[in-house]
This record gives sequence, structure tokens and C-alpha cells, in this order.
Amino acid sequence: MSEAPDPEVVELATKIFDLARRGETETLAAYVDAGVPANLTNDRGDTLVMLAAYHGHADAVRALLERGAEADRANDRGQTPLAGAVFKGEAEVIRALLDGGADPVAGTPSAIDTARMFGKTDLLELFGAH
Repeated sequence: MSEAPDPEVVELATKIFDLARRGETETLAAYVDAGVPANLTNDRGDTLVMLAAYHGHADAVRALLERGAEADRANDRGQTPLAGAVFKGEAEVIRALLDGGADPVAGTPSAIDTARMFGKTDLLELFGAH
């Protein structure tokens, strides 16, 4: 028998995911510094990094990675933040993720597969894929 999650915890988590989506870097970083897990995931397995990356917030991505978030943590559908950033065409986020150790072959589809799908030859070169 599982207990229902504490409504206050759910409300706080929702607020933190919204901070990542909106790219409110300083506030987001302060929560992580205060003990919120850098790899916190929502009900779809999206991490804070995934949400910040997908919504184009390179500074938030960098801040999370500096605080120990995993650059390649895939969501429940096997998607990585890097593949999401490639899909959205977020060049600065792609660079932040690569600088943070993201692997272009991780995930399904990988960032390389995603770049191929959309004919992004510049990114294929950046990823060392031909």
C-alpha cells in the first residue's frame, strides 16, 4: 500500500520544473544548492536538464550540470537532453550539453540520429559523425 505524495512536495516539485522550463537559472540553482536533487525527474522521466534544454535555456543547463546533473539522463521514452536540443535547434544549449559531457550517441533516437533525420549536417560534423 503506497502513500499518496505530500501535496506540498508535489507543489514544490511542480514549481521547480516550471523554473527549469522558464530558464530561471538563479532560483533553480538556489533550490538545487539547498538540497533539491539535480537529477529530479517528473512523471515522464524528464529531468530538470531536459526541460531547460528543450526550452532553450543554456544558462540553466550549465548551472544544473555544474551541480551534478547528468547530461545524458534519458526520459521514459529514451530521449536525452541533447537529442531534444537538436530537435529544437538550440545551438547554445547543444554546446552547453557537449561541454558538460553529453554523448551524441546516447538515447533513442540519439542526437546524431536526430541530426540525420532533420538534415542538420553542421551538427553531424560537430558530433564527429559523417
